[in-house]
Amino acid sequence: MKVLYAGTPELAVAPLDALLQAGHDVVAVLTREDAPVGRKRVLTPSPVAQRAQELGVPVIKASRWDDEIHAAVADTGAEIAAVVAFGVLLPQRALDLLPHGWINLHFSALPNWRGAAPVQRALMAGESEIFSNTFRIEAGLDTGPVFRQESTPVGEFDTAGDILNRLAATGGALLSATFADIAQGATGQPQTGQATHAAKLTIADGKIDFSRTTGQILAQVSGVTPEPGAWAELGGARFKIGMLRRSEAPTRGTPGTVHLVGKKPVVTCGDGSLELTQVQPAGKKMMNAADWARGQSAAIKDQKVVLV
Repeated sequence: MKVLYAGTPELAVAPLDALLQAGHDVVAVLTREDAPVGRKRVLTPSPVAQRAQELGVPVIKASRWDDEIHAAVADTGAEIAAVVAFGVLLPQRALDLLPHGWINLHFSALPNWRGAAPVQRALMAGESEIFSNTFRIEAGLDTGPVFRQESTPVGEFDTAGDILNRLAATGGALLSATFADIAQGATGQPQTGQATHAAKLTIADGKIDFSRTTGQILAQVSGVTPEPGAWAELGGARFKIGMLRRSEAPTRGTPGTVHLVGKKPVVTCGDGSLELTQVQPAGKKMMNAADWARGQSAAIKDQKVVLV
């Protein structure tokens, strides 16, 4: 079958490579239009567009579906589409355009975590196994029939970024197997069970409340890393938290109080302590938390450093 590949961010590059390496006839790539990047806001092609150009695959750029894009996709002769983090709403006429439909690689066990941030929300909920599956896109939000599914365990220090990259690395093979199923007449299995929603993350989702349990805090940090990032406030300014790990140190002060244990900064939580390992004070770069603590040692010893 002739394949249209629809994707935009770096996450979607690996599945594109995998489909091509498996010998699929990828006739075109559909990706979002160039976007401003960096402080100078230079218009830059998406990672998928850049990779497609390197591979010599024709590129169609669109940030919304219109008559021009409809005609361009129709002209490719594509029979089926692979969708990985494309980021554009597909109207019904788009869904009806390809004979075998649009197959999405989604990072959850549907109907769990339908929406924009399934891995992040699953991690924040404390789940220990994260899934990905392929399903046929239809008018509802992630409601279509499911073809194939796989999963990966969550390691102690895994972040949403780690999990997404891992699932994307194997996602091309999952799409490839799905296309083979469809070629043999498979139509997928209807979703069953109670659906949950994975809303897009905001900066507010990264704010840490140290009165929560250590398990809840670690799950939250995993889910919001690398974006939008975990943070608290210190002296009225945002204090970013790159990494935390469990600590057996006794608690001191109210939740959020930072104290030193063997020169390591440890913060009091609702049910114990967590060691700060990477932090980014306001106006500075991410740094080793112990180095930061050395410069704050006097204030920390006086229990004047409290993250709120």
